[in-house]
Amino acid sequence: MFAAATKSFVKQVGDGGRLVPVPSLSEADKYQPLSLVVKKKRCFLFPRHKFTSTPFTLKDILLGDRDISAGISSYQLLNYEDESDVSLYGRRSNHIVNDVGINVTGSDSIAVKASFGVVTKHEVEVSTLLKEITARKINFDHSLIRQSRSSRKAVLCVVMESIRTTRQCSLSVHAGIRGEAMRFHFMDEQNPKGREKAIVFPAHTTIAFSVFELFIYLDGAFDLCVTSVSKGGFEREEMTTFAMFYRLRNMLFERNRRVMDAISRSQLYLDDLFSDYYDKPLSMTDISLKEGTHIRVNLLNHNIPKGPCILCGMGNLKRETVYGCFQCSVDGVKYVRLHAVPCFDIWHKRMK
Repeated sequence: MFAAATKSFVKQVGDGGRLVPVPSLSEADKYQPLSLVVKKKRCFLFPRHKFTSTPFTLKDILLGDRDISAGISSYQLLNYEDESDVSLYGRRSNHIVNDVGINVTGSDSIAVKASFGVVTKHEVEVSTLLKEITARKINFDHSLIRQSRSSRKAVLCVVMESIRTTRQCSLSVHAGIRGEAMRFHFMDEQNPKGREKAIVFPAHTTIAFSVFELFIYLDGAFDLCVTSVSKGGFEREEMTTFAMFYRLRNMLFERNRRVMDAISRSQLYLDDLFSDYYDKPLSMTDISLKEGTHIRVNLLNHNIPKGPCILCGMGNLKRETVYGCFQCSVDGVKYVRLHAVPCFDIWHKRMK
């Protein structure tokens, strides 16, 4: 019933489609200036959006404790008294019946009388608000932000203006049959139970409101969508072709860096190993000169091709040699390739 009256008010007042009727009398106090509402997109069968109230204001979702001191101006809008009749036939009949909530059995029309009296408009000073929120950031840890961000159909909005009553108001609804000589012929003889309903609600009740959508960036900054062209929502981290190439390039650079670090560490080890060999006298290092030691040979003379040294030719270095030792074996191969100097002597010193 209240919803039917507010919808009729918005339809007659107009305001370029920006005004939204308050859907429920119990939630009317939640549509005040700077309050937050959630705008949800419906499927293509329902072109209109659904607005859901929240218990939060714009200040609640911002970082910092500084209040928002944007002024709110108020002025009288109009004196609203309306009597209208609506046919129960047509595509909107089911919605009308649900809104008024009365027994319509045997009726073909509904008469609605709304007496709102003088209504006032309360709106936020947009220019002052824009200056105040320039350096403010959104708190992504707030529960409302987390829940709205997870849904692609939800858009956060700020109530920028509300229309309220100034006195106690009444609504009455009657179901009847349309007559020829009079507007309605009420069935007083039968007077079925539930054909009439009347409610009274207090002054300062919000009956309509308008909003600005919020567009929230990844860094917490946000914009007020002050025109109908701009749309609200959350900035999404979409992977463009250039971004994919940039990320892949960084991954390759990182892998190459790790490989080069590993090579550098192995090179340092070999340098230490070789310097330790060269720093010692020849009599202490040249094992091949001692009696009973292994003998270095040229593998080409035994039809064995040149290949990487088992000591310093592993990995990406690929240092090759034609020398080796037949007295040593590795992984089932009955010889090992070793540079004549110093790998041959270092290898056999380690083997001992």
